[in-house]
Amino acid sequence: MLDIKFIRQNSELVREAIRKKYIDLDLNRLLDVDEKRLELLKEIEGLRAKQNKLAGEIAGLKGEERDAKIGESKNIKKNLQEKEGEYKKIEEEFNGLMLKVPNIPDPSVPEGKDESFNQEIRKWGEKPTFDFPAKDYLNIMEQNGWLDLERGVKVSGFRGYFLKGKAALLSMAIWKFVVDELVKKGFEPVLAPSLARKENFVGTGWLPSGEKEIYQMDDMGLVGTSEVSMMGYHKDEILKEEELPKKYVAFSPCFRKEAGAYGKDTKGILRVHEFYKVEQVILCKADHQESVKWHEELTKNAEELNQKLGLHYRAVICSTGETGLGQVKKYDIETWIPSENKYRETHSSSYFHDFQTRRLNIRYRAKDGELYFAHSLNNTAIATPRILIAIIEQRQQKDGTFKLPEILEKYL
Repeated sequence: MLDIKFIRQNSELVREAIRKKYIDLDLNRLLDVDEKRLELLKEIEGLRAKQNKLAGEIAGLKGEERDAKIGESKNIKKNLQEKEGEYKKIEEEFNGLMLKVPNIPDPSVPEGKDESFNQEIRKWGEKPTFDFPAKDYLNIMEQNGWLDLERGVKVSGFRGYFLKGKAALLSMAIWKFVVDELVKKGFEPVLAPSLARKENFVGTGWLPSGEKEIYQMDDMGLVGTSEVSMMGYHKDEILKEEELPKKYVAFSPCFRKEAGAYGKDTKGILRVHEFYKVEQVILCKADHQESVKWHEELTKNAEELNQKLGLHYRAVICSTGETGLGQVKKYDIETWIPSENKYRETHSSSYFHDFQTRRLNIRYRAKDGELYFAHSLNNTAIATPRILIAIIEQRQQKDGTFKLPEILEKYL
């Protein structure tokens, strides 16, 4: 969430962010509502002051003069109740509009509506070639009994699946490998809850804009990334500057409805409702260069993991239309899928400045005694089962199996 004072003083900059991110929001309406809200607040404070003054005067009066003051006080009370009712309604509209205001994208973010406007910034490795007829991962996994989609659908419905045998063991090996690598870099390992209060979804920007993607029940929801849980971890807390950066590597099952993906990737394990993620989450000082430094570091960590798994990939800067409501800048790592002859997004890396921490009230006390909202960042360290597709296809063998990445041999 942006500070309303910032919005007032930089309305054209915010208007441009709304345009660039293709957000449906009438900024003029927000500014009008804000002005009306402030006017009502001033009136309410004035009426309360009059009411308090009259209460003091009435205490020392008698007779008709006292009765007259009591009558005046009742009129003020009635007027105050009406104004407070108006204020409540206007405050609700104000809060709803504020939740739709996007963060300001970094100038380096390419402008565009969708992923076709993303800009490639680097590649690693070479596209694998085969001296035999290559297969797709579905053929390989089903041939070896590693994937059961039919029973997955029977149990879980559309996009349901069972991972079995070597695929199940491979998934667990990958999780442990990734966590171990990040612990070496100073990240604290966490098993994060998948069930979170809705206020954490609002705080991270998943609600209200991502409502169709979230499995919800009463005032709770199932997370689509442990970013939601880990940002809620420090909600309403005041940290010490010397504690920063807070670096977490969090593991959790994740859930998404994939409501916006109707008809896309309907078969297989590329796009599923239930999956597992290891997430990097950082809270750092309120400084742009500090955020940029850690954003590059998180992205580097994810790329190094792909490199150690021996996977050919590319990194892209996401366009404004592909950058979420709260993100200042986002990189995607897209890993090569031979059977599709194209790259598929497997990791995302983002920074938010104080967009999330302002909503969640996560602050720190600086050495000068002042309080500041921390900056937040997150990155997909690894997501399964999606990464299995790239490993199995890029490293497939003639006999219908695949070559295990050497880095995983001690785990599997």
